[in-house]
Amino acid sequence: MNQSKDPPDRNPDQPSPFGLQAQIDELHARRARAAQLGGADKLARRNEDGLLNAHQRIALLVDSGSFSELGSLSHSEMPGMAEKSWGDGIVIGIGSIDGRPVAVNAADKTVFAATEGQVHFRKALALHDYAVRRGMAIFNLGEGGGLRMPDGMGSDGISLSMMPVAWNRHDRAVPILSAILGDSFGGPTWVAMVSDFVVQAKGTCMAVAGPRMLEIATGEKISAEELGGWKIHAETTGQADTCAETEQDAILQLRRCFSYLPSHAGEAPPVKPCGDDPQRRLDELVDIVPTQRNRGYDMLRVIRLIVDDGEFFELKPLFGRALITCLARLGGRVVGIVASQPMRNAGAGGPDECDKAIDFTCLCDSFHIPLVYLHDTPGFAVGSRAEQKRMPTKIMVWNQANAHATVPRLSVVIRKSIGAAYGNMMGPQMGADAVVAWPSAEINFTGPEVGINVVYGRQLAESSDPVGERATLLERWSFDSSPYKAAGRYLIDEIIDPRETRSFLCRMLDHACRKNGGMGERRLANWPTGF
Repeated sequence: MNQSKDPPDRNPDQPSPFGLQAQIDELHARRARAAQLGGADKLARRNEDGLLNAHQRIALLVDSGSFSELGSLSHSEMPGMAEKSWGDGIVIGIGSIDGRPVAVNAADKTVFAATEGQVHFRKALALHDYAVRRGMAIFNLGEGGGLRMPDGMGSDGISLSMMPVAWNRHDRAVPILSAILGDSFGGPTWVAMVSDFVVQAKGTCMAVAGPRMLEIATGEKISAEELGGWKIHAETTGQADTCAETEQDAILQLRRCFSYLPSHAGEAPPVKPCGDDPQRRLDELVDIVPTQRNRGYDMLRVIRLIVDDGEFFELKPLFGRALITCLARLGGRVVGIVASQPMRNAGAGGPDECDKAIDFTCLCDSFHIPLVYLHDTPGFAVGSRAEQKRMPTKIMVWNQANAHATVPRLSVVIRKSIGAAYGNMMGPQMGADAVVAWPSAEINFTGPEVGINVVYGRQLAESSDPVGERATLLERWSFDSSPYKAAGRYLIDEIIDPRETRSFLCRMLDHACRKNGGMGERRLANWPTGF
């Protein structure tokens, strides 16, 4: 029988007689060349221009030393381009954020301007499928010019290029978070539009096609900023959830948003140890919310007092500004807050606010995030402009989203909740775990002044004392709008002291989330990612 023996000691500087060292050396040489992506000169120019490259962006995103790159030695399939196209315009791999494994996909502008070739597509799709299979959130650091013409030409090329679009979201099996860090046309835009969170850096453009292609194809001349700059998407379209001053800030926002999300749909969001007493009284609220119905105040101040340590992460802050949507924590537990903003249109929501609420409801229901509603709205915006934007449809789709949602939901009427908005803000009969009101709340079909003008307008016009009679009617109408009538007939669950709002919400969340950690049935996971 042959007996194996340990190989004799040898000088590590001498080549191995078995040839393995030469192959290892070749591997490291290839890795060194691949690490330069499109070339050292291109990397240097980016840094001179104040721009990060794909590797630098990933290093900012993930925990130090945690990234394992995949496909670093891949390259374009175009003949003769191997040494000039390492990675084929994309860097992918697995890292961690605060110790949680994540999949990362970073565009590389130094190779073919980060346009998408067949190897590029293959890598992106493989990473996505792996992340879904193993339950990892996916991060996309995007920029680029979309489909690479030579690779995408012909019926075979265009067929292969549909692969990333065919992700089909896997029923929101894992969160997808995207940053637009440079001009993005085609592919990076498609990926952003199927993401759960999108941050756009200022100075970038996100659009279907770039200004140059538009001018050639349609004759339209427009700047990148006018076409798809951050203001367009943060304020007008709502297709960017937040904007960032720099790409570094955008990447930090990705990390911050992820801190509120589970790694996959099979788990609840992470619970954070809470040093903020869940029973803390909110004495300051008495001086923040005015009792006069026509006086505005900033609902963000109310939210800051209620949530743990005053910290929250607002989504779409510049879009549909009469409604606030944000992620926060109560007693260490992640919640999604939907709140009226009286500082904008008195809190009356229009078409954009409806879209914003639907999008946020779908996000929270898909990832087991309980919802908290804070009402102070005179109703929905009305008028020809709202009707032209399909206001009735948007109101009812929001209503349907509420009906389908299965996460715990708590509803607090702070000052007023009028008309159909009362239902859409999770009023009674909408499936909330609890609907409560402050003693200052006003609940009615319409506001007192409007209601009196409609019902008693002719009577007041003919009255000998219209001022006195109006005052009497207003007093009676105000009594009818009082939350005590609804509480007396058990149409709401309770009237609470405003200073006990935080303690009430924390206690009710503990009860509502006791079964299965509050995880819902994810009925909205198949809804569209945009509205």
